[in-house]
Amino acid sequence: MYQSFFKRLLDLVLSFLGILLLSWLFLIVILALKLDSRGPIFFKQKRVGKGKTYFHILKFRSMRIDTPKDMPTHMLQNPDQYITRVGRFLRKTSLDELPQLFNILAGHMSVVGPRPALWNQYDLLEERDRYGANDVRPGLTGWAQINGRDELEIPVKAKLDGEYVQKLSFLFDCKCFFGTFLKVLRHEGIVEGATDQTSREVAKKR
Repeated sequence: MYQSFFKRLLDLVLSFLGILLLSWLFLIVILALKLDSRGPIFFKQKRVGKGKTYFHILKFRSMRIDTPKDMPTHMLQNPDQYITRVGRFLRKTSLDELPQLFNILAGHMSVVGPRPALWNQYDLLEERDRYGANDVRPGLTGWAQINGRDELEIPVKAKLDGEYVQKLSFLFDCKCFFGTFLKVLRHEGIVEGATDQTSREVAKKR
């Protein structure tokens, strides 16, 4: 009952209230972005939703318009050259994710769930298939997010996503939701730039 009805109802209520109450913050970020660098306010990217359908995720643009497309930031060799001054602050505080409240309102995402994979992250999608993690709405935050985020290797991240699916409940969503605030305040799990492992993964795909 929770997954089929109440979870979506909570998503609608929380996303609507979030947009309403944070509208002042949206305006401040939009103004800062326009003054800081050339380009659009929002960054749109093709992501994988429930049932491996596609949708376009919304974020506040935190990088220059000449940044390589469809590549996770932690896989870039030198992301600092692309991240804008305002973008650095937005990413550090996770404020760049706020526009995803509109994705939640539209039904593309949930407040809590596995983070939506890029359309070309085939290895992650394949691993998630093993755990049924592609069969639920992706989330603004999730179990893997508060247990390592960018630092996690793909098999570990997929396994945590599968654990979320198995334990999916109102109380477990609350645990993920409130756990996220601690992670954001501590700036934990954020990796800007390719690690040795991600460098090898990129090399294999070339």
